[in-house]
Amino acid sequence: LPILSLTGVEGKMFRPMALTVIFAIAASLLLSLTVMPVLASFFIRVTPGHEEETRFIRWLKARYEPVLRKAVARPKLTAIIAGAFFVATAALTPLLGAEFIPRLDEGSLAVQAWRLPSVSLEDSLRSTTAIETVLKRIPEVVTVVSRTGRPEIATDPMGAETSDILVMLQPQSEWKSVRTKQELIDKIDTALGQEVPGNAISYSQPIELRVQELIAGVRSDVAVLLFGEDLDVLKSKADEISRVVSRVRGAADTKAEQIAGLPMLRVSVDRTRLARYGINAESVLDAISALGGRSVGEVFEGARRYDLQVRIPGGAGALDRVGEIPIADPAGRLIPLAQLANISQEEGPNQISRENLQRRIAIESNVRGRDLAGFVADAQAAVARDVQLPAGYRLEWGGQFENFQRASQRLMLVVPLALALIFLVLFVTFGHWKPALLIFTNVPVAAAGGIVALLLRGMPFSISAGVGFIALAGVAVMNGVVLVSYMIEQQHAGATAEEAALRGGIDRMRAMIMAPLVAALGFVPMALATSAGAEVQQPLATVVIGGLLPATLLTLLVVPALYRWFAPPTVPESQHVA
Repeated sequence: LPILSLTGVEGKMFRPMALTVIFAIAASLLLSLTVMPVLASFFIRVTPGHEEETRFIRWLKARYEPVLRKAVARPKLTAIIAGAFFVATAALTPLLGAEFIPRLDEGSLAVQAWRLPSVSLEDSLRSTTAIETVLKRIPEVVTVVSRTGRPEIATDPMGAETSDILVMLQPQSEWKSVRTKQELIDKIDTALGQEVPGNAISYSQPIELRVQELIAGVRSDVAVLLFGEDLDVLKSKADEISRVVSRVRGAADTKAEQIAGLPMLRVSVDRTRLARYGINAESVLDAISALGGRSVGEVFEGARRYDLQVRIPGGAGALDRVGEIPIADPAGRLIPLAQLANISQEEGPNQISRENLQRRIAIESNVRGRDLAGFVADAQAAVARDVQLPAGYRLEWGGQFENFQRASQRLMLVVPLALALIFLVLFVTFGHWKPALLIFTNVPVAAAGGIVALLLRGMPFSISAGVGFIALAGVAVMNGVVLVSYMIEQQHAGATAEEAALRGGIDRMRAMIMAPLVAALGFVPMALATSAGAEVQQPLATVVIGGLLPATLLTLLVVPALYRWFAPPTVPESQHVA
């Protein structure tokens, strides 16, 4: 149920899994109550008094029973050992780190190149061709395809100074000069820095790049959004933040959004000179607008209609020729524009981005070699320490980190609600809070095992791992229900709490081992998978497999040992009959 509450990317990824499990459990319950008893009557033949167990189960019981008796005889020591394991593991949790969703290996690279906003299209294409030439010399590269500027349909707005270069790679098993994708990126970055200077380069993957842009509005893992009014202040502070973030461990491809650097022609009308010649300002402005083309009418050709534009020839558009544009005074004399206005070339804004009706500038950074949440925490601390923002300016942290925060906050709300609902169901089932609480001791110990498994495999916590913890809690609670229910039955039959604990552990050992073993074996292919999409499956499977081992030991040893403290008040069956 908590998984069904997820929204956004994480909801689309994991909701089908949650629905599949729910439907499978519902169908399994129906079959267990109807079809399985009928099939059991056909295929299971047991002679009363001659029940035998396999040699492996007998071998396990022979070694399990002495340990169980010692644990039941020393419940305090058993509880201390289990608690110490949980506390020690909880202390290791900060070492995990966190990220949104593990990065999928798409088998290709998306290289982005930025240049000065004033660059011409021809220079951009020349630079992109040089980048393609360098990339093609790397033996792991199969094909290089580039695109500069935006397409005719502006679904992906980019200026002529920006290029997307898609790099198709050979299968990683055939790589010769490098072993990992990080080594390949470092090799490409060194080659481009030496042979194609003047470009700001960023590295991502084609699908990942588009998904990040569509969801978060940026093309990198982390985005720092600076809001304010003055463009000069925004640019100055954005460059300062970019320098600070680039020094944080794990930062890669850090850059501030280019909002300045576009050359502009400024023509300021001198009204004193206009009055001297008797020329109105509108005549001057009309002539200036003709530099880019001014519509003066329409041309009809049948059903087709065209704008008729007046445009000054291209040669006259140069800065040194603009002042020669003639303007007619009322007497018909032609006056050069330079005598009527001040003409200068300046740098103007390349773009002005807005969000929630406020101007903003984005500082982007990719994260390599460490977890996303740890990087953002260090970057936030560094920015807060080294950057002073003027009054009225504020920061927001977005990108993948924003998605991680949203999903984590939702899980922190719905997971406790789901666990409370499970506890309520257990309380209603057993009629007392003690056995329900005893069963719930499985959950934190199983979670501790999942944390250890993630640490051993070097995986940070992610939403995928969080889904694994939810599934692990379900399996752990289910095993506890089976064992505690049998112990309560033994008490109803007249056994003491200690006797019920011993009988329950011994008689239900096979079920307690088989259930988690089958679940763990089902997740082994996901944990060891290396195919496309395996990066998302591996944390989920690792958590479940790693948590089932301590959860099984807890169920087999700690639950029977603590049962005497949590046994519900019962009346022997013989007294009921009397």
